[in-house]
Amino acid sequence: MSVSQGNSVPTERPVPDLDLARQLVREQFPRWAELPLCPVEPQGWDNRTFCLGSDLAVRIPSARGYDAQVEKEHRWLPVLAEVLPLPIPKPVAKGAPSPLFDGPWSVYAWYPGRTLNRSGAREADLAAVAVGLGEFLTALRAAPTQDAPPPGAHNCSRGAEFTVYADEAILALAGLAPEVREIGERCVRRATESSWIEAPVWLHGDIAPGNLLLSEGRLSAVIDFGCSAIGDPACDLVAAWTMFDRETRPLFVRAAGLDQETWYRAQGWAAWKAAITLAGADSMPEVRSLAERTLVELAEDVAQQA
Repeated sequence: MSVSQGNSVPTERPVPDLDLARQLVREQFPRWAELPLCPVEPQGWDNRTFCLGSDLAVRIPSARGYDAQVEKEHRWLPVLAEVLPLPIPKPVAKGAPSPLFDGPWSVYAWYPGRTLNRSGAREADLAAVAVGLGEFLTALRAAPTQDAPPPGAHNCSRGAEFTVYADEAILALAGLAPEVREIGERCVRRATESSWIEAPVWLHGDIAPGNLLLSEGRLSAVIDFGCSAIGDPACDLVAAWTMFDRETRPLFVRAAGLDQETWYRAQGWAAWKAAITLAGADSMPEVRSLAERTLVELAEDVAQQA
């Protein structure tokens, strides 16, 4: 069975590599040309990131479909930074299209710390992370929204009606084990039964372990706002099942707030992402393991709500 990955876009150009990053820096920002440059591991999907010296990072879109994120981040990240309780990416310079690369790219400030998915269980204080993330998302929802971008191609429709991905979720679930499929279909069905009826609010769009930086076990920064927009914040709540368990999930739920219908839609988003990951043939073992765990956590949560 073939199921799309939801946030896929056509790869119309070669994937940026270390050599390209080095050439772009030398061409457009010669003052940084002699700084050491090395790839960040693991790499993300939308961009390729390279550490430049000790306090900068180069980010290059991996396909033309992600180019619009560059302008959006340069326009809105400084605005959001003014009202958020934790550091977020700080644009330092914007690269222009050139014969080397036909799209925009960015240089950002580099934040120290380890991502949540690279921090061992003993390093991360998950209770503190749950509260910190919930409070961060609450503050993000309160950020100014005038002229802010609605969901669309630029962020793979994060923040739109869940029905955008409902059919894809059902298709992916159809190939999974019956007990998993039943729980997933229940989450998807319930998620389609309500909508966000308030004014659109800011959402991050990709609250994943690799986008959360930790310092001394606590949340210290939130990165990668390429999927941000204003709309329904339900998709940001998937961390309840992708990162937290029965002990820490209630802490996140209380800190993030929002009504029960929004949490039901969040369960639908979590089921969709886990299902398409498991249905895909090319998912990495680490990613598949997270998807399997997500469905286990969802099943436990749904059983408690029954």
